Amino acid sequence: MAEPPRVPPEMFRFTTTERADLHTAVLHAFGEAGERLETALTVEQVRERLRESGWYAPVREQELAATLKQLAGWGLLDVIFNHAGSFATAEEYERKNLHYSLTRRGEAAVAGVRHAMAALESAGALQTAVLDAIADRLRELDALLRDPDPGRDRRIFTALQELEGHLEGLRGNTQRFNGELQRLLRVEGADLATFHEVKAATVAYLQEFVTNLEQRGDAVAAGVRAVAGHGVGVLHARALDGADLPRVPGADHATPWLAARRARWEGLRQWFAPEEGSADPRPRVRQLHDVARRAIVSLLQVLDRITDSRRRSSSAAADFRTLARWFAAAPGEQDAHRLWEAAFGLGSARHAHLGHADAELIPAGVPWARAAPVEVSALLRSRGRTERMGRTGRVRDVAALRAQRRALAGRERAELEAAWAALVTTGAMRLSRMGDLDHDTFGRLLDLLGRALAERPDSTGFRRAVTSDGRVEIVLRAPDDGAVAVLRTPAGWFRGPDYLIDVRSLGEARGGAGLRGRAAGE
Repeated sequence: MAEPPRVPPEMFRFTTTERADLHTAVLHAFGEAGERLETALTVEQVRERLRESGWYAPVREQELAATLKQLAGWGLLDVIFNHAGSFATAEEYERKNLHYSLTRRGEAAVAGVRHAMAALESAGALQTAVLDAIADRLRELDALLRDPDPGRDRRIFTALQELEGHLEGLRGNTQRFNGELQRLLRVEGADLATFHEVKAATVAYLQEFVTNLEQRGDAVAAGVRAVAGHGVGVLHARALDGADLPRVPGADHATPWLAARRARWEGLRQWFAPEEGSADPRPRVRQLHDVARRAIVSLLQVLDRITDSRRRSSSAAADFRTLARWFAAAPGEQDAHRLWEAAFGLGSARHAHLGHADAELIPAGVPWARAAPVEVSALLRSRGRTERMGRTGRVRDVAALRAQRRALAGRERAELEAAWAALVTTGAMRLSRMGDLDHDTFGRLLDLLGRALAERPDSTGFRRAVTSDGRVEIVLRAPDDGAVAVLRTPAGWFRGPDYLIDVRSLGEARGGAGLRGRAAGE
């Protein structure tokens, strides 16, 4: 694990004081001036930059001078004396003579604030285009390293910079997206419609990203190994020659630059092609694939729970509120007791489970009021039990029952997998193309159709639904021509609209060779 960075204690103190807004605005003004290649500003120029940046609060001259002095005391600004010119007063000397410029720590503080605000405002994303760009830069570096011409060194430097920029973007976007994804899995919004749309869109986004993710990761890994075959040291040495770093006597810019390049290259290897015997031999891009897969299943389960809750006509809370209104409107106490008995069935009649000694003598359709009385023990009301006492039953051995249930569960799971495999298509097809179906497969098809018809159509007229385990998705659209489909099963015929359907497997293994030939023929 890399050593955590050590931030200078005074570097970001300007953001925690009572004048934090003014301090930040002043540093921002210096940062904007630096982009215009203005390295030093006077007090009047700082005031003018504040107006240009939208700072409309009145700032007194003493307050602005104190702010500049405080920032200089924290090591964020340098004070430069300009002795040229003549000044009438001491205030004019201080106002026009003193120039301020950002120190290296001040430049780092401005960059840190900008980066933090950009991270707060940006949203993470999983972009396959970044993976393709990384693979392209690696192939370009491989081709450039094959040419020993020193004129290629500048292009090697720029290609390496682009590669590191793409890698940094991938890492940052992945971290932010993973954080947002985990928060989305934990939080359920109050607006169920919006919440359902957000999670459905996230599932579609993740499914698009994981498609061919392994192939893209393998392409990048092959590029890493190809460049490493020329020697990572050779790559960095030629990139250093093409960087044209300033040669200042007594200053070594090459050593930290090479150290940074080695650290970035090691990060690239950990993401796509870790070395044999390393602490984490599995590429992080594969871990990202697993995270996306687990998130798809979790999101689909949440969406299924939301869909089931929408299908229920009422909830227990609504039922109890309605019952409370009925109790409040009851004409009298006896009516309230009758309502209690009808609603809960918790009356004191504990003898309702008792029967006649010879139950075959009493037909099942005879009402209790006309049947012969049943003897009830007096202890049943006072102690909750009858006088008849019996021996405790023997504990049954359930080992065989458990084995039988496990075997039954295995058979049911195999039948379910076979049914899903038979229904999966490779594209949109008419319902009438299903042909003859066995009873279990036809039941699964009806379940999918029922789930899809329970959903509202989107703007394009398609209805989408998934199974409760999140492994199969169906996309359904009503026929435009009013055609009728007839499906044959061993139990009879099924007749209905000839829907346009597309059944997709969302699991790890995409089975379903049963309809591939027929779907391909559409």
